Amino acid sequence: MPYQPVPTVRRRRLGAALRELRTEAGMTLKEAADALNAAQDQSGDTDARHWTAPKLSRIENANATVRAAEVATLLTTYGVTGPDIRAALEGLAKDAGKRGWWQTYRGVVAPAYADYISLESDAESVRDYAPLVVPGLLQTPDYARETIAANAVARTASEIEALAEVRLARQAVLTRPGAPLRLWAVIHEAALRRRFAGRPDIMTEQLEHLLKVADWPSVTLQVLPIDAAPNPGDAGAFTLVGFPGPMPDVVTQENLRGPVYVEGVDDVTVFADAFGLIAATALPAEETKALLRSLVGKRAPTT
Repeated sequence: MPYQPVPTVRRRRLGAALRELRTEAGMTLKEAADALNAAQDQSGDTDARHWTAPKLSRIENANATVRAAEVATLLTTYGVTGPDIRAALEGLAKDAGKRGWWQTYRGVVAPAYADYISLESDAESVRDYAPLVVPGLLQTPDYARETIAANAVARTASEIEALAEVRLARQAVLTRPGAPLRLWAVIHEAALRRRFAGRPDIMTEQLEHLLKVADWPSVTLQVLPIDAAPNPGDAGAFTLVGFPGPMPDVVTQENLRGPVYVEGVDDVTVFADAFGLIAATALPAEETKALLRSLVGKRAPTT
């Protein structure tokens, strides 16, 4: 059977936005379906789909696809006139089945990971709290290979190399023309003191790379010092992925089986508040760079 990508995260984002707009319009599913059918009858559009409450429910719950033209019809029915909102949601519908560059690696990239890469490619911002390892968007090639090999316990050497290629290819969002991804990363100091047996150069190169990207205008980098006061970061790593326009943010949490998604508005708000508290506890940008320089100096070879 040929591979058929299922961009579930894009569909969920679109469905959630459409549900919210319908609710704001004060319509039940049945009322919305009746209004859509009445508008089609008046326009004489005999080729348009017949709307029903179950069909709308399937779209809102990401169990059915919806075309960009149908999204436009839904938005008109819900009284949505803002050009930015309309463009964002119609664009999301067009992209729902889009094949990304990562599909080339479908033999090693699990569906949940492919979903995350699609999120990252659509995003305008990422806020990342990393207590144990440097965030993937900031990793050097050797650091990526070593950390992937340590976690990919059931992977072959060739699969590890392919996953490292994917991780490095993801970093293109930081330098994409016109609108680079805005990355705000808070890394725990413990992650920066990692030792690679027999390869001290790996961490030195990684620290030097962090110093370089810390000066990029699209990157905000902070270090959470080891002696920091207790804070929400004690609960573990997470990533907040933000989108333009009306698209709700998404939270991801990583484990050995891949990313887990948090998408409810109230739940995402908890993580956004937590990130703010973590960032307030972390070192400011200039102090972060001073610490990085100090760590590089301590790792410099002696003669």
